[in-house]
Amino acid sequence: MTSARLARTLLAATAATAALTAGALAAPAVAATAPKKPDHTVTQRALDAAVAEGVPGAVAQARSGRSGWTGTAGERGGQDRYRVGSITKTFVATVLLQLQAEGRLDLDDPVEKWLPGVVRGNGHDGSKMTVRQLLNHTSGVYDVTSDPGFQQKVFGEEFLKHRYDTWTPEQLVAVAMTHEPTFAPGTSWSYSNTNYVLAGMVIEKVTGRPYGKEVERRILGPLKLRATSVPGTKARMPQPSSRAFSTLSIDPNATKVYDVTELNPSLAYAAGEMISDSNDLQTFYRALLKGKLLPKAEMRELTRAVPVGEVAPGVHYGLGLMQVKLSCGKEVWGHGGGIHGSSSQAVTTRDGEHSLAMNFNADWVGESQTVVEAEFCGTAPKGAPKS
Repeated sequence: MTSARLARTLLAATAATAALTAGALAAPAVAATAPKKPDHTVTQRALDAAVAEGVPGAVAQARSGRSGWTGTAGERGGQDRYRVGSITKTFVATVLLQLQAEGRLDLDDPVEKWLPGVVRGNGHDGSKMTVRQLLNHTSGVYDVTSDPGFQQKVFGEEFLKHRYDTWTPEQLVAVAMTHEPTFAPGTSWSYSNTNYVLAGMVIEKVTGRPYGKEVERRILGPLKLRATSVPGTKARMPQPSSRAFSTLSIDPNATKVYDVTELNPSLAYAAGEMISDSNDLQTFYRALLKGKLLPKAEMRELTRAVPVGEVAPGVHYGLGLMQVKLSCGKEVWGHGGGIHGSSSQAVTTRDGEHSLAMNFNADWVGESQTVVEAEFCGTAPKGAPKS
């Protein structure tokens, strides 16, 4: 376990090292030959192994063609809703691609065009970066969740005092602007939640409506994703759901566990505030990869992925969508997400035919990528109990 575990589970997207966050689907050391049909017994063993390791509860659903499977371990229900963290980013990117298809903006527009004066300070310059660079994390904008003051208030025990505080997107960006950029726009890749705070603000400027309302109107409604919501400032979880737990510490040896189920998700905004369940997430990603939400031109842009560098070989990042090669050679597309007391994965094959969505209700223990490897490669985590 690294000292960055808590940071990576907040609004996470990619993972395996301190430079990336939750969801890179890092492959285990031992490769396996992919079975012809998904072996859900191995996936169940991965859930059981996570609970044996200390995760309070785990839930996963998978679909292959028309057949489906649901597995749980610990005190979890198969229909549980949960906070999906950075999986929100795929919804946000999809809305912006739809707006481009409608001719209402161009992803190569400078950020300054839509958010004049917002990306300024300590070397940041919105006129030198594009909306596209926000979506694929090549803008160089400093990540607000790396700010020490923000971390102290949001990640540590101070969270208990501030869990119901409302953060505006402008406040989140202002925190990031107190730091220098990570690099000049377009010269490298680095995951930054600030990118998607800005992306949500762009949606609101273009449409004149809250970004969440656009997500509801354009995606949740048409796909009938009734378990999925953009909660805004609502702190309580909808039912059915389970409690969420955290040690609120970057210390890997911390033992005190807190119930962090209730929180004001404005601290994440468009970078990670959404709530969903495993069924809805699969429906969304399958529809997206099958081209049901975007025209062909925008689909090409969505999946035009850039390498994330040496920190996660085999991982490429498109527009709010990751392309990952697993240990058995299979390729999956999707996103990971973490926020207090919640670690999730939602992935599918490129043809949208084989999908998985899962969640652990903990942020200090358990490696969710082992569930993905189990489902798509038939690889059981080391020490997994036999079914």
